[in-house]
Amino acid sequence: MTPAQPLPRTLLPLTPVGGGARRHGSRSLATCHYRCGSACDMPVPNTTEHGHVQDEITKVVGRRRVLQGAAVLGVAGAAGSLGGLVASPVAAAEGDAASRAAAAARTTANLGTTPFRPVAPNTVDAVRTAPGFTHDVIIRWGDPILPGAPKFDARAQTPEAAVQQFGYNCDYVGLLPTTGDKALLVVNHEYTNEELMFPADTYTAEEIKMISMRNHGMSVVTVKRGLVPGSWRQVKNFKRAPQNRRIHIETPFEIDGPAAGDERLKTTADPTGREALGTLNNCAGGMTPWGTVLSGEENFNQYFDGVVPTENAAAYARYGIAGGTGRGWSSVDPRFGLGNEPNEPHRFGWVVEVDPTDPSSTPRKHTMLGRFKHEGANVVIARNGRAVAHMGDDERGDYLYKFVSAGTYAPGAGRKAKRNNMQLLTKGTLYVAQLTGDGTTDGVSDGTGKWIPLCSDTESFVDGMDVADVLVFTRLAADRVAASGDAPTRMDRPEDVEHNPVNGKVYAALTNNTQRGTTFPVDEPNPVAGNRNGYVLEMTPDRGNHAGTTFTWNLLLVCGDPSAAETYFGGFPKDQVSPISCPDNVTFDDRGNLWVSTDGNALGSNDGVFRVPVEGPERGKVQQFLSVPRGAEACGPLIADGSRSLFFAVQHPGEDDGSTFDAPYSTWPHTNDFPRPSVCVAFKAR
Repeated sequence: MTPAQPLPRTLLPLTPVGGGARRHGSRSLATCHYRCGSACDMPVPNTTEHGHVQDEITKVVGRRRVLQGAAVLGVAGAAGSLGGLVASPVAAAEGDAASRAAAAARTTANLGTTPFRPVAPNTVDAVRTAPGFTHDVIIRWGDPILPGAPKFDARAQTPEAAVQQFGYNCDYVGLLPTTGDKALLVVNHEYTNEELMFPADTYTAEEIKMISMRNHGMSVVTVKRGLVPGSWRQVKNFKRAPQNRRIHIETPFEIDGPAAGDERLKTTADPTGREALGTLNNCAGGMTPWGTVLSGEENFNQYFDGVVPTENAAAYARYGIAGGTGRGWSSVDPRFGLGNEPNEPHRFGWVVEVDPTDPSSTPRKHTMLGRFKHEGANVVIARNGRAVAHMGDDERGDYLYKFVSAGTYAPGAGRKAKRNNMQLLTKGTLYVAQLTGDGTTDGVSDGTGKWIPLCSDTESFVDGMDVADVLVFTRLAADRVAASGDAPTRMDRPEDVEHNPVNGKVYAALTNNTQRGTTFPVDEPNPVAGNRNGYVLEMTPDRGNHAGTTFTWNLLLVCGDPSAAETYFGGFPKDQVSPISCPDNVTFDDRGNLWVSTDGNALGSNDGVFRVPVEGPERGKVQQFLSVPRGAEACGPLIADGSRSLFFAVQHPGEDDGSTFDAPYSTWPHTNDFPRPSVCVAFKAR
């Protein structure tokens, strides 16, 4: 790498494109409304230190001591070999010396080692990559992905077409190899923005709801390497793409694990409590070592309207379920009305598992991983063979979680290994994190941590709650542990949590929390009052044991304006880093560098993707690799193909107050006169 040089970091005025003051980072009110139901304007769900929640928990769980959810151990899909296409979740699971040496021996012509001049902060309506690099758009909202799918026409959309086309918005991006130069691109469709999707006076309110519902979910799309190394393109001959798939609001999901069949998961349409339809507000995700994809259901609360049931009202409130008008979906699908199906919200907020290689397989919702606003889940195989999944609950003042499987991982892609590995997330132990600071006299935020057990598949460790209670109302279980004196740490919106396959450490993006210092007291893990710019947390498991219950931690990045006193960049000189704000998702190249995408840049410029070395003399050297268009969020990201390719998603381009389909603030990717969320790949230009 080149010696450190001062980087362009001019901060831009925080002026919304559409006018009006910003309240939450640089997010527009439109983004707040559509993304999370304006969660920051609602009462804080976690009120554990206000002294009244425990009485309500007793009311929630005390009425039921007989009913017990039975486990359903389903097998779905085919395990695929990850090969060398992406950084393997198994490789260097504990950061061993052999894996480090193998990483060092790989080619230097990759994104992890190639020097680049950082992209300067900007507000242009385009993707900008570092000089010497370029990007291609692989697939856009509405592009056909199934045989017989009609060509996309924004003025002639139908529900039937939507389930055959690439869905709206795009957050998680995964890549699984198949044969030759082909791979499967797996993408979440987090939410819809009807103001940007539909021209005025073209559709009825009912048509808009039905089409929008089916634009949620996930897509599996066959892609192929392009002519330029690092480039990729969609395979549009669908006869050569038999594994393409759209998962949508009517796709059946098996509910498995200890809470399956629990009374609170039963509905009129599903009296067994074992089959849910659809997946909602899917945010981040992760590839498993056995070749499946995990996806997190996040802000599901905003989709339910009506009046919140008075019984168990505290449980609904703890998940931000406030009723009201919601998105009005109950007018076309009664299950989204709380008065019709009060248990339907309990069937969302899970981690789902999809086998992309088998389009006939039934996706699953894993109750053993707990129910909360999952940003995602990422699996590492511990040295004892256990599958360990790290997870964040994306809410102000909520928690970090970990799951450790009871069974052990079986390597290989044979049937026996597949049967074994597809059960790993159904039995085990669920934990919540406690972080303790060691004082700030050393000039950094750091300390020790431990994982507090909540339940196993057979035993609850939370007084007054059984296993099903803990899993269906995981937030309440973590709160009850807090009240017992062994308190988990309330964090600033824990989002993506992933392990580094080179150094074995775990990194968590903590996006922001403007109520830190008021509703939530400042502490060493969350040291900035009025935190608008977020942190990146680095966790080191003791003795490299991911299945263990203790770790050390430090804040690798305290994000924001490098000239601000509170910012910190791993000890690297602050005048030589790019400004970074609101980290959201993380990934790693084959040298172990951290890559961070941002959402809601509070410094006045567009969001982007940044490279950050985590070891050596350049530890903490933040460099902006690319920026996304106006109004968009940078999602993904994923380093693949020998670290020659950076896959990233451009979510909600043009989303701003006053922006509409007919008068948008962005037309990116500039193939139409309205914006289209898309998945891209960046690579070295020839």
